[in-house]
Amino acid sequence: MISEVLPTNKVQGLLDHGSIHSSIGGQFSFRVLGPCCRLYDREELPWPCCRLSWRSKEPSWRRIGKRLVADIAAQKCPSYSVEIIQPGVKPTKTILTLFSSRLDTNIQEWWYSKHPRSRDSSNIEPQSA
Repeated sequence: MISEVLPTNKVQGLLDHGSIHSSIGGQFSFRVLGPCCRLYDREELPWPCCRLSWRSKEPSWRRIGKRLVADIAAQKCPSYSVEIIQPGVKPTKTILTLFSSRLDTNIQEWWYSKHPRSRDSSNIEPQSA
């Protein structure tokens, strides 16, 4: 149903570093600095937080697991570190997630991989299929 209302295109490659693109609505342009992983900081959760494993409220000092985890809301969409360019305004650096695009399964594995080999310093871009 949602795919019928909001058409999405499959992302098969990365946007080039330094390339300039227009936003979907055309309000601003942005320069791509590079791909990034949007993380969710569990320490920003209010006290107490809810966890299914506890089946109740869990105090913040008893939180189990990593502090920074991949944001599941943005896990299927590409995120980039960008510099927003607007006429007459100082460029602003921020993270931009393109929710109108969906990652191909191969590129999603590279972007949000849980395998230890993905942390290798030579893994700077996805393998071409």
